[in-house]
Amino acid sequence: MNESAAFAYLLDPGMLTRADLRKLTALSTPTISEVLRRLVGSGLVSVVGHNSGRPGPNAEVYSANPDAAWTVAISVRDIGASGAPSLAAAVCDLTGVVRGRVESRVDFLETDPVDALAAVVSRLRAETGAPASWIRQIQLGVAGSYDPRTETIHHVEVPGFGRSGLVPEIAARFGTRVDVDNDVNLAAVAERRRGVGQGADGFALLWLGQDGLGLAIDIGGALMRGARGGAGEIGYMPLYAPDSAHSKIALQDLVGGAAVLDLAREHGIPGATPPEVVSYAAARRADHPQFFSQLADRVSVGLAAVIAVLDPPLVVLAGEVAQAGGEALCDAVAGAMQRNEPLQAQIAVTTIDDDAVLLGALDAGLHSIREALLSAISDA
Repeated sequence: MNESAAFAYLLDPGMLTRADLRKLTALSTPTISEVLRRLVGSGLVSVVGHNSGRPGPNAEVYSANPDAAWTVAISVRDIGASGAPSLAAAVCDLTGVVRGRVESRVDFLETDPVDALAAVVSRLRAETGAPASWIRQIQLGVAGSYDPRTETIHHVEVPGFGRSGLVPEIAARFGTRVDVDNDVNLAAVAERRRGVGQGADGFALLWLGQDGLGLAIDIGGALMRGARGGAGEIGYMPLYAPDSAHSKIALQDLVGGAAVLDLAREHGIPGATPPEVVSYAAARRADHPQFFSQLADRVSVGLAAVIAVLDPPLVVLAGEVAQAGGEALCDAVAGAMQRNEPLQAQIAVTTIDDDAVLLGALDAGLHSIREALLSAISDA
């Protein structure tokens, strides 16, 4: 426990002397000396300099060894007709510094997922010069729900990723720990650490993606995943009465990428992808008020269900469509909620302008490997 406490401080903020650690941990000088001897001997901590600003001998400055464990984050995307990279990957060291980042297009009808992931990790290693032994954690983000009991990914449209036994195969190929999570959950991890979710008691993140929809539920920093990892699969929510003569539709049919494109065509808005048409309309909002009004009305249908069940302190609109719409879409959705539903919610658009899924995967993977190292120290 002493080693675990000291190591936690050296991870954040790091760069501490023995005296600094003694004050922070309230441990005795002999105990701190023994703790540091063991941490340095294990390779988790290094002497990175000397503090000459005090009387007497220069004090050694300690920090976590950044190369003791690296985390690889991989975002797997169902690119549909968008032409975007189907794999995005990044690697960070134990201190959280990103060492490399790559993107790749893969035809998963012809390439096995394990081989595709191995290829992208090889590219990261070649770019950074990292030996395989440094990579101790792989965090995978997928547009689907992961059931950790069966180690199976459900509701995933990318070929090969739903097959039984895939995750153990990936772990066996790399010989390291592999965690899997829903892509929108990982976007919420990034939002909690880097975006408008910082400091919030909790929030619901509604993902308006280029192709699909998703929902992440953050309760005080903990994500609700459900019994089988399916919490947040809001795109499947039916929007019809069982005895209705109308055909069955789901929320995906109302607000998904194809529906956004169809709505844009009805209003004469040009663009080849959902983010393009929404961005165009946002820049010319005065010329297309009905487009935003109708799109916001549709979004409010999904939000009404979320707010009625969860009553979150904050709703965050995220994903490529939300980013393209920005404040124009956020204002329209807030207006639609006031107009259509007797429910109140604070609504904000994400402030993350990078790949939120990949950033969240890095954050989640780094947290996981740090916890594993701390646990191993405590058990030793």
